[in-house]
Amino acid sequence: MSVNHSNLPQIQNLIDGRLTAPTSGLYIENTEPATGTVYGLTPDSSTKDLDLAIEAAQKAFPIWANTPVEYRARILNKLADLIEEHQDELAQAEAIDNGKPINLAKNVDVYRAATNIRFFAQACTQFSSESHAMEDVAINYTLRDPLGVVACISPWNLPLYLFTWKIAPALATGNCVIAKPSEVTPMTAYLFSKLCIKAGLPAGTLNVVHGTGLNIGAALVKHPAIKAISFTGGSSTGLAIKQATANHHKKLSLELGGKNPTLVFADCDFNNTVNEVARAAFTNQGQICLCGSRIYIEASIYEKFTAALIKRVKQLVIGDPLDETTQFGALVSKMHMQKVLDYIALAEEEGGEILTGGQAISPKGRCASGYFVEPTIIADLDNKCRTNQEEIFGPVCTVQSFETDQQALKMANDSEYGLAASIWSKDINRCHRLAKLLNTGIVWVNCWLLRDLRTPFGGMKASGSGREGGLEALRFFTEPKNVCIQYQQD
Repeated sequence: MSVNHSNLPQIQNLIDGRLTAPTSGLYIENTEPATGTVYGLTPDSSTKDLDLAIEAAQKAFPIWANTPVEYRARILNKLADLIEEHQDELAQAEAIDNGKPINLAKNVDVYRAATNIRFFAQACTQFSSESHAMEDVAINYTLRDPLGVVACISPWNLPLYLFTWKIAPALATGNCVIAKPSEVTPMTAYLFSKLCIKAGLPAGTLNVVHGTGLNIGAALVKHPAIKAISFTGGSSTGLAIKQATANHHKKLSLELGGKNPTLVFADCDFNNTVNEVARAAFTNQGQICLCGSRIYIEASIYEKFTAALIKRVKQLVIGDPLDETTQFGALVSKMHMQKVLDYIALAEEEGGEILTGGQAISPKGRCASGYFVEPTIIADLDNKCRTNQEEIFGPVCTVQSFETDQQALKMANDSEYGLAASIWSKDINRCHRLAKLLNTGIVWVNCWLLRDLRTPFGGMKASGSGREGGLEALRFFTEPKNVCIQYQQD
């Protein structure tokens, strides 16, 4: 709902190098998930704000595209330095805005934001193109030029982390960016805007326009000046973007949802696997597209492993995200909390047994009215049921047993999603074989969320199209052109 009062702190857009209020004067209430209270106002920007941002980006593009790559890298490195200098402020803002534990915000979100920018600042100086000699006839070489003005749309679960993951390669390759952060968690994008000005990023190079998907997101993806769209979010929104741009010839990179399988074999490193499977299921309250929400356990250790997993999950410290000891915080919004609770109720209707969790909770103190749901493990569900097929994106996982490798593989691949999977076994031949056969874009073996930024990142099927990271990102944000020069013949 739009509001028009000024008794709360107001976030601003970044347009043409300046922090500006929305032209309409309208704002969206920004709520702290841990307390359920409104603590700020976010611009409810209109297409007029978007047009101003695109005009600024178009004006800046010829200069930025022709700026020496070493200079672009220097500015990006300065920006990474500033993120590290302000890590405490950014982590606190992320914890307040998103509900995640402050230690997670500092050690994952803010850390990766700086690392993302620094990685692509260095990568752009090493980005080379190909040449192909045709014996003594001709030489071919490839030019890779920036696209122009591109759109980067990031989600609410890892706000600064994924915001920078998209912006960094786009800027490093010489594009100008219109960025739309989630209206649910806008604060760190606003603080980042301030750091961009301080770092000396040229005006118009990055423009951050806050607002709703309906008002800004839809207009942004269809705008004729936008040459490419990098989007992370729900699969239904990704499909809508595909449909909206079908006739517009835009490049698309869509990182969408997941319903990721975790395959636990009897020969795993038991204690380590219990700890890591719990982490994979419930980090960030399960609000990571890579979380392992379908846990398949070899029958011979099913009872023992499930009992140990329940014990480990019950040890998680749930509470105020601003408390340094908290391991499990609030869900991002009241609406999302209700969605998660509805799925838990659905699981019981489908015949599932709640092994632990399953309830909304009210921590003592200032968080008594926050959006907290216990980490929940559910058993006795069929693989085809909605709980096992639909993305819940919350602190809910299911456990099922399997007898053979083939059965585990069949159950894991029985999903419209194909983002990530993890395998837990000491049998390296099994791990190689299953990794090849799993229909996911990422497979972790005896680990989870271990990331090398040089590797391609993305999913199959309903989990998206295209890849981010490393050379894949640099190639996405550039247009290849082959030049063929015939040698002069004697």
